[in-house]
Amino acid sequence: MTKRERFLAFARFEAVDRVPRRASYIESLRSKVTAFLGEDPGLCFDNDEGKRGCPRPPAGYCPPDYSGYFPEFENGREGFSIDANGCGHKASGYEHFTEYISPLRHASSFSELEAYPFVDNAAFEDDEMRAACDQAHAEGDYATLFVGHMYESAWQVRGYEPFLMDLMTQPDWAEFILDKFCDNNLRTAQAAARAGYDCIMTGDDIANQNAMMFQPDLWRAIMKPRWAKVIAAARAIKPDVHIWYHTDGNAWDVLDDLVEIGIDILNPVQPECMDPLAIRKRFGKRLAFDGCIGTQTTFPFGTPDTMRRTILDLATALDAQQGGLMLSPTHVLEPEVPPENIQAFFETCDRLTADQTPQSL
Repeated sequence: MTKRERFLAFARFEAVDRVPRRASYIESLRSKVTAFLGEDPGLCFDNDEGKRGCPRPPAGYCPPDYSGYFPEFENGREGFSIDANGCGHKASGYEHFTEYISPLRHASSFSELEAYPFVDNAAFEDDEMRAACDQAHAEGDYATLFVGHMYESAWQVRGYEPFLMDLMTQPDWAEFILDKFCDNNLRTAQAAARAGYDCIMTGDDIANQNAMMFQPDLWRAIMKPRWAKVIAAARAIKPDVHIWYHTDGNAWDVLDDLVEIGIDILNPVQPECMDPLAIRKRFGKRLAFDGCIGTQTTFPFGTPDTMRRTILDLATALDAQQGGLMLSPTHVLEPEVPPENIQAFFETCDRLTADQTPQSL
């Protein structure tokens, strides 16, 4: 099978030649794993990552200048940076983690939200993303595209606690910001569908370790309709496009809603928070999984034998050779992960082929 054929079979719950798998690493771990293996893990192990593209700003585009929202900082100095949405990031001093500093954290009037220079991608060009999709298909790979966050981008611009307060006390503020990101996401999803992308990636971290970040009914009232609108717009153009949705934590309470609006691949299915077998029993072939191997447990604290047994047990229980499971860490791998566990992950995945069932390994 080509990588594209394997991905499409996985997503459709059809037989695969081998169970797809992938992993990503922070740079310090990548260096450690490279030293252990003798080459970069991206070259040593064959990832089912897909090829990605995105719309590009038109010629002459000038991004908004957000520096005025951070008078106490200077962009590019002392570990401070500003991202494309205008959110400030202050280096934490530990790896890739940063402190978020929200540009609208002090907003006290709705007019300040209206005056904020949100990026508008209505005039963005799709030529490069079309070319990326065509190239992926020509190489036998699948094409995927991340349309953006919605809730996460909104709270990062407004501030975490202020945004949650807005949801409860002045929802028109929260919905105004959400709509700015929803509109951009919708246009990107439509462009991806027109270009022939195989998968559209979406998502927001809406849950913590034990439960939702807020009441499920609040998510249903405010976030669900917006994601439903994005997905429906893409499927109106390309009905068979797969929709991948990411949320960490325990999102059990809204899984029915996610499936209802068209999500058919769930990531990362943290085993410390939700039981993959219970989810499969509930949804059957309506919801494929990308993830399932814990970065809070198995990857950092297991042994290679633990890794092998975890993968084989899961593949057996989920009948992985018949599709519906892509094995991956439930987050980017952090520096405490032993290289031996990463090697065991890929070597065990290599053994999950069509002609060798997990029970026989």
